Amino acid sequence: MANKKSLALTKEQYENIIGAMRMGGNTFRANDRIAAALVLEANLGLRIGDILKLRLQDIVLDGARYRLDIVEEKTQKKRVFTVPQPIYQYLRVYCMDHGIASGEVIFPVTERAVQKYLVKVTEELGYSSIGTHSFRKFFATEIYLNNNYNIVLVQQLLQHSSAAITQRYIGISSKEIEDALAGHIELL
Repeated sequence: MANKKSLALTKEQYENIIGAMRMGGNTFRANDRIAAALVLEANLGLRIGDILKLRLQDIVLDGARYRLDIVEEKTQKKRVFTVPQPIYQYLRVYCMDHGIASGEVIFPVTERAVQKYLVKVTEELGYSSIGTHSFRKFFATEIYLNNNYNIVLVQQLLQHSSAAITQRYIGISSKEIEDALAGHIELL
């Protein structure tokens, strides 16, 4: 998928892909490890490389909340955002079910293995232009749509250097901008 632009997933695609990964298909076996890694990417907005290096001890209790305490591989920026309680619980249960200690890497698999497996799943489901980054874009798009189109919020969560980069990233096109402007005429 290196030279192809990955699209943001729709909610239906997200559910279908994760469901297929957990059930298995005609051309692939069930793989809960990869499914869980992609669920985290879709819910935390981290890049897959950072998800695959994650350890349970990287999520620390800070007062009454849990927060992520990592340095992103690509940007070398410190990531200290809150991890919602349900996501932390999901990860804790996953680790307990799979006998993973707090200091161990949760998903001992390569990025390439995740990509190859995802290709098999999406091909069988008939989806194209879907890569691991589609899950991060799904996160960004859902946050944007569910928070009153707050591009600055999404920018901060993704740690982009500008809102313009975030707009391109989630695919806010010129047409959408024009439609928004045309729909907001308040002449008196």
